Amino acid sequence: MNRIALVARLKPGAEGQASVLLEQGPPFDPAERGFARHAVYLLAGEVVFVFEGDEVEWIVDEIVNESFGAVAGALGTWRELVEDPPRIARAVYTWESDED
Repeated sequence: MNRIALVARLKPGAEGQASVLLEQGPPFDPAERGFARHAVYLLAGEVVFVFEGDEVEWIVDEIVNESFGAVAGALGTWRELVEDPPRIARAVYTWESDED
């Protein structure tokens, strides 16, 4: 299982709009795209999108580079809320319990 995060700095005052967008859920079906897990963290001034799955970097790259459809529209909306291009963060350390 691979993990990747996209970290984006929000423009001042954009947290409210970001929260509204996030409440709508992703503009794609995570299971259909091949993700095992997907989470988003919103903090003051930043948003972090975490994706987990096999070949996750390829899947995220494919989604980000789509030219048409709901994902492209959502990315356009997010571009209005973020300061700079998102930064990619790769997992360096993870721990999981053996218990289910």
